[in-house]
Amino acid sequence: MQPFEPISVFPPHRIPFATMRQTWRDLTFLHWPYDPVLVRPLVPRPLELDLHDGAAWIGLVPFLITGLTLPHAPAVPWLSHFPETNVRTYVADEAGRRGVWFFSLDAARLAAVLGARAAYALPYFWARMRVDADPQSVRYTSERIAGPRAASSIEIQPGEGVAEPTAFEVFLTARFRLFARRGRRILRTDIEHPPWPLQRAKVASLHETLVRAAGLPDPLGPPLAHFAPQIDVRVAGPVKS
Repeated sequence: MQPFEPISVFPPHRIPFATMRQTWRDLTFLHWPYDPVLVRPLVPRPLELDLHDGAAWIGLVPFLITGLTLPHAPAVPWLSHFPETNVRTYVADEAGRRGVWFFSLDAARLAAVLGARAAYALPYFWARMRVDADPQSVRYTSERIAGPRAASSIEIQPGEGVAEPTAFEVFLTARFRLFARRGRRILRTDIEHPPWPLQRAKVASLHETLVRAAGLPDPLGPPLAHFAPQIDVRVAGPVKS
């Protein structure tokens, strides 16, 4: 295992040939610390947990995807626009490349669920979902149609203005790779986007069973909450890590 690469608000790579582009809107990060002993059995070797202050961090991240399409193709309004919510933690591969390990990803388009499972080996589930935003708050609801039963209802209130992120907030949010497993192989997918326009946020209400459905105990205490109104993303194809 190589030392972990430095963390930065900028991606450590460029993607010369993206396989898709998309925009993430009204995105909320909710994070809780967990004992690594509880998380380690759920993450495959050779990936290592990426810890902060001795804790593994579990993220619950709801948002709205828009403009999902091929790099130079126009978006298809219905197919390219849908909510998603993922449950995740942070890891690094044997080369020290940092990224995200997803325990689950719920999405409201069956075609996107099937496509991401086939192409990227990601654990997507089909769900009924909504994102409703106004100037004061953003509300997310989700209920799985297929797979292990799980649901969420979240309301957050974004703070005013973009905050200069602390080193810890960069650790939680500046992740430019995702890892997945297909058979015995670990796949790596690079993503590229500008620095997050992060706003600190307040959780007005939170009811969820997604973390438990992922095989973890229910989170304890209020989460750290951050919000980003919009960011444009380019995604590469998966490769063997």
